Amino acid sequence: MSFVGEIVVAVVIFIGLCGVVLPVLPGLILILAAIGVWAFVVGGWAWLVFAVAAGFLGAAALVKYLVANKSMKNSGVPGRTVIAGGLLGIVGFFVIPVIGLIIGFVLGAFLAEWYRNKSIEAGWRGAVAATKAAGIAMIIELAGALFAASIWLGAAFVY
Repeated sequence: MSFVGEIVVAVVIFIGLCGVVLPVLPGLILILAAIGVWAFVVGGWAWLVFAVAAGFLGAAALVKYLVANKSMKNSGVPGRTVIAGGLLGIVGFFVIPVIGLIIGFVLGAFLAEWYRNKSIEAGWRGAVAATKAAGIAMIIELAGALFAASIWLGAAFVY
């Protein structure tokens, strides 16, 4: 692959990493697609790099959901609280670009738990639990994405 091609792959991987932190873009899919295109062009042993990266990304996606789901169940917060947070997070993203996503998520989770429990304290506890679960999920996803990006970077330097 040419140097310009490698730069394009690196930029797409970087955008994917940003998509993990700010869940507006499908970060893991972008990273996997970029490494897949690189493997297709380079061929040969690059497919092994792609397979290892795909393994890290798949494992991160699976562990993310398992850990976040367990965290939510342990705190007694139902899944619909996260859905309410996500929906209000999307609205918040368009009302207040970028940070509105976080503000909207917390507000949506708070309102859902407040409505469910009829208590401001319970609403706040639910919002904190939902935010912690989302944060843990993001850290797990980011770790998998960084492992995949690091594997590609090492292979790109070797090639």
